[in-house]
Amino acid sequence: MDQTFNVTEIEIGYHPDGYRIDKTASPMNWYTKWQITQDNNWCNPKAVSFHALPEHGWFQIDELDWR
Repeated sequence: MDQTFNVTEIEIGYHPDGYRIDKTASPMNWYTKWQITQDNNWCNPKAVSFHALPEHGWFQIDELDWR
């Protein structure tokens, strides 16, 4: 099982509920909520505030594929 982190520990990462954090992106894209399709594609991102993000259960990664 992969280790999960708290939201405050993430520079670049994702949450299984469809949230992404990318603090290397433009400020409007730091915190986003995505729809996840049946075939596990992420689409229709919407900017959200930090306070809308889940507190626990984050996966830290090196980079995001913004397709």
